[in-house]
Amino acid sequence: MASGAAGLAHPARRRVRVVHPAAAQTRSAEDWWWDRLAPSGSGYHLLQSDSMLLVLPGPGPARLRAQRRAARQARRLRSPGSRAVEAKPSSAPAPTPLQEPDPGWGDRVPLEILLQIFGLLVAADGPIPFLGRAARVCRRWNEAASQPALWHTLTLSPPLAGRPAKSGAKAEKKLLSSLERLMPNRFSQLQRLTLIHWKSQVHPVLKVKSTAVVSFLEEAGPRMRKLWLTYNPQTTAILGALLGSCCPQLQVLEVSTGLNQNITPFQLPIEALQKGCPQLQVLRLLNLTWLPKPSGRAMTPGPGFPSLEELCLASSTCNFVSNEVLGRLLHGSPHLRLLDLRGCARITPAGLHDLPCQELEQLYLGLYGMSDRLTLAKEGSPLLTRKWCHSLRELDLSGQGFSEKDLEQALAAFSGTLGCSQLALCSLNLRGTRVTPSTVSSVISSCPGLLYLNLESCRCLPRGLKQAYRCPEEVQWCLEQLLTSLPSPS
Repeated sequence: MASGAAGLAHPARRRVRVVHPAAAQTRSAEDWWWDRLAPSGSGYHLLQSDSMLLVLPGPGPARLRAQRRAARQARRLRSPGSRAVEAKPSSAPAPTPLQEPDPGWGDRVPLEILLQIFGLLVAADGPIPFLGRAARVCRRWNEAASQPALWHTLTLSPPLAGRPAKSGAKAEKKLLSSLERLMPNRFSQLQRLTLIHWKSQVHPVLKVKSTAVVSFLEEAGPRMRKLWLTYNPQTTAILGALLGSCCPQLQVLEVSTGLNQNITPFQLPIEALQKGCPQLQVLRLLNLTWLPKPSGRAMTPGPGFPSLEELCLASSTCNFVSNEVLGRLLHGSPHLRLLDLRGCARITPAGLHDLPCQELEQLYLGLYGMSDRLTLAKEGSPLLTRKWCHSLRELDLSGQGFSEKDLEQALAAFSGTLGCSQLALCSLNLRGTRVTPSTVSSVISSCPGLLYLNLESCRCLPRGLKQAYRCPEEVQWCLEQLLTSLPSPS
């Protein structure tokens, strides 16, 4: 009876001795891994999640409780007054006790591990909205979410097309609210900001705190190297910030607008832009209607763009770029490689000849869809080819009104008779010009590296040859047909 009473009085103590073989085997394997990864007394403990196993400093509370319970039970079994009572093996395994979740584990994860995890999520989905939510978890997560390395690139997109108007307006309001919160704390860490598919939403984005983009430029401008802008009435304020030297290291500046858009002409102070962006290498003002600020008689020339390598002033309509404006832009740019003046009908060969650049590689002077409404120069093209025949790789004279004789003299510079022994010309666009068959055959024969030749709408060429040739084989075929059509010398 004593033993029976003891068994009834202490049922829990009796169950401690119940050890299922499978459970003992599992527990031994777990203890073995624990000893290998986090030895006893090392000051570390294991934390397992769905996809990773972490070794963290400090013992885990759950394991400490389990170890203390096991120690107390072992002391009871070893005490002299206790009697070990063996229980019959049970057919069902003993239930595994559930471990309580540790509410403070996130605060003990090393900062380096959090940064790696956050970096993977940011690379996949961007910093918004994940980092904003993570910053509210605990102090350690807030510290990780504030690291500048996670805020280098930010892409903001408006509501997708096709959503209900009420849903789209709500999403837009939420996005603009996020942008407003980020400005004072995160914009200083950005290296690249992209607004995707903003159409009617461009105006409200620029009105966040009235000067959102200007504030961003003033904060991040000293680190900025490239800036692309789509012109709208608010762009004037942004250009004003550039003129104020907020981006002294800027190397690429592009301001463009869509085709066939009627916009109010804006005035561009050329000399102020040269002072505000002295390191500019690429300047593109595409399809814009802009007026240079008058230079005045007493105005001293600006510092120029000494590092400029590319200037694009292409436009689909007639613009106000003249020889005088081009001279003010390029008088200090000896290293220019690409000059795109398509649509600039006021530029003459004489104005181009006076430019300081000596190694121009790409020159685009095409006039598309506007030749019939303009009085074009009939002479002067030899000034261009004689100056740059040694370096030109691409030349576009489409739509120009040069005479047959003038074009013959100009393209003769590529024959090698004028000292240009190393010809680099690989693309030639003569669409809509008065070039003759003999001139074309001569330039093809003199330029073996010619890969593209456009002879569309050339009224002086035989029928069947007025087309574009886009590979060396097609160019050579054109030469054969021209030589066949030419009259034999008497």
